[in-house]
Amino acid sequence: MFKIKSEMFEESGESLGSPSLPVQIFSFVIVFFIIYILEAIIPSIVSIDPMMQEMQSQGMLDGTTKITLKNSMAAATIISASPKIMIPSLLSTVFGTITSVIYCRNIEVRPVTSMGIRKEKIIPHYLMGLVTGIVMMTVITLISVVSGVNSISVCSNINFGIILLYLLGFFVQGMSEEFIFRGYLMTTIGGHHSGILAVAISSAAFSAAHAFNPGFGVLSGMNLVLFGVFAGMYMICFNDIWGVCGIHSIWNFMQGNFYGISVSGTGNTESVFRTSALTSHGWLSGGKFGIEGSIFTTVVLAAGIVLVFLKIRKNQSQKELP
Repeated sequence: MFKIKSEMFEESGESLGSPSLPVQIFSFVIVFFIIYILEAIIPSIVSIDPMMQEMQSQGMLDGTTKITLKNSMAAATIISASPKIMIPSLLSTVFGTITSVIYCRNIEVRPVTSMGIRKEKIIPHYLMGLVTGIVMMTVITLISVVSGVNSISVCSNINFGIILLYLLGFFVQGMSEEFIFRGYLMTTIGGHHSGILAVAISSAAFSAAHAFNPGFGVLSGMNLVLFGVFAGMYMICFNDIWGVCGIHSIWNFMQGNFYGISVSGTGNTESVFRTSALTSHGWLSGGKFGIEGSIFTTVVLAAGIVLVFLKIRKNQSQKELP
């Protein structure tokens, strides 16, 4: 049986962290909860006034409309799409990166290289990740347009200043999620258990973390698992975290602020193009969740996984040669 090997897993295996899988998962849940609180502080503060104004406009404060969880979530979704809320939210995810590094370095007591933080080839690997993410999201979007599922048009009055701020925000946000789910969780599990199990669990956790996003469903959940598998294997293939950070960041930016598609159900934001659904079939367009919930994303991610898997197998075969 083919085994996925990695220097990162070997280094993580020498840590002082518990080798017990249940303990590792429980510890991750605690750390993730702490990260969630830290990342929510600034967005919560800047959201107070806009949220009150939105609830007032919908009649929830004067009794015209009943305050329910559904109505409150709808109001929160509307205001969260505003640059004044979204950009601080994206930048606040830096606490995820910081907390993950602090935990692995000081609690598990393992080198940061075990998280994929390596000095060698930072720039070329990150740039390669950016190109990979751009190509993948472009292929997904163009297939949806050519097949007649979506239409695409250029936006008017494009605010490039805001778009650049979103790009900066996604650079931080994409890196944060990769440090949390791949740099921390995947390598922690991989250090004491099989690489396949490490990729599988970290990918499932990545998908579960988006379960409460608007429009989340079976296909979008499966695609997030596939993205996690692709990212995990890509990280193992190149033996550092920089490439997947680039892929994740530019994947979200291209989706939301270039092609104008909802990113994981977060709604429409300032963009260069606007992509609109021409069908009511969510499995084709992705529905409210965005194109990440589309079958086209499934196909592209599956193809990416196969290619990276073949590359990993080739790398390992070459290392085993006398």
